Amino acid sequence: MPDLFLKSTAVVLPEGQRPALLALQGGRLADVLPYDAPVAGPVQDFGHAAILPGVIDPHVHLNEPGRTDWEGFDTGTRAALAGGLTTLVDMPLNSAPVTTSVENLRIKQAATQGQLHTNVGFWGGIVPGNAAEIEPLIAAGVLGFKAFLTHSGIDDFPNATEADLRRAMPILASHGRPLLVHCELSEDNDAWKKGDTRSYRNYLASRPKSWEDEAIALMIRLCAEYRCPVHIVHLSSASSLAPIAEAKAQGLPLTVETGQHYLFFNAEDIADGQTQFKCAPPIRERANNEQLWLALQSGLIDFVATDHSPAPPDLKQLASGDFATAWGGIASLQLALPVLWTAARQRGATLPDLARWLSQNPARLIGQSHRKGQITKNYDADLLVLAADQTFTVTEALLHHRHKVSPYLGRELAGVVTHTFLAGEEVFRHPDALHLNRGQLLRR
Repeated sequence: MPDLFLKSTAVVLPEGQRPALLALQGGRLADVLPYDAPVAGPVQDFGHAAILPGVIDPHVHLNEPGRTDWEGFDTGTRAALAGGLTTLVDMPLNSAPVTTSVENLRIKQAATQGQLHTNVGFWGGIVPGNAAEIEPLIAAGVLGFKAFLTHSGIDDFPNATEADLRRAMPILASHGRPLLVHCELSEDNDAWKKGDTRSYRNYLASRPKSWEDEAIALMIRLCAEYRCPVHIVHLSSASSLAPIAEAKAQGLPLTVETGQHYLFFNAEDIADGQTQFKCAPPIRERANNEQLWLALQSGLIDFVATDHSPAPPDLKQLASGDFATAWGGIASLQLALPVLWTAARQRGATLPDLARWLSQNPARLIGQSHRKGQITKNYDADLLVLAADQTFTVTEALLHHRHKVSPYLGRELAGVVTHTFLAGEEVFRHPDALHLNRGQLLRR
């Protein structure tokens, strides 16, 4: 007998949205039944609220160990549950040590004990000199690898050179593991710091689209040469959409994400001194971002991820408004779904679109598409319930992040996550009922 039945007139399935009854048993979706099927067991009827697959965010900086005062597994995964996120993948940098060896991975895994409220996996890192660690890290369970082509902001995670990538990519290709790349090929460009460092336009000009475009062109060439799966993280330059489209048309194993902040905000609306908006690559102009939207809706951009990269308020330089010295990163983990939904529904997007962008396609990148990311029989019962038309205002009191600095504060967003289920168990009920320590470590 199923442990529990969930019922809604709006269940978001891979084939579309319809009324349905979900049978949950042993942490899995035992069956997807007709809405009015007879049942013998407990039923939670959510009426017209939608049931979606839990959000999967493969681009998160939880920063533990070493910089737990920036976020940490406990606060980060608490915030995730409240936002309907059931699976996260932690980036290999901003923690100390960085995840560039098996020894360092073990230290990070040990730090999760008793603190995981969602499922968490790990990316390994590609840095100069660690090619010998790639296969041991694969054997230890990392889901793939991340490299920077420019300074990462953390000195103990230096950027990879083309020679480093050429050593790494054949290994990754042989194991079918993706290489995630921060695509900026930077040049010495500090002249702007002699001007007004409170000026957002000066900061935007300091990281031009050409940096991204040249880096993406390099990765497309290497992807074609080695047939290694390549994933472009946080695309912000619409100028790279045409070469990405050509590469995909040629059948290259290339995928792309953009971030919620590139779709929600525009450079024209960011005032000088508002360092809570600083990220890299930067938030660009409205005309550029409209092209990102078109690419997402057409399927050229595969999905959306937060790049949640928090820092203590003093590092964000909120008092001085100095873009030259402020930490670059947008804190948004808990808000991943409502931010995207607020902007997307204004463009005619549907809840099935949302499930594809936030769950189904991210599951493919992390090697979990056989069990996560969609509401299908025998898949994990990682689910969320969404009051799609209900709105709320983002306040500090609402956020479970360690620090409350966010460019979304004060914004009215649509889409309230009322319940989150992890492996068939209700782990969050709006507004603040959390059942903790249910998360698991993911392996590929």
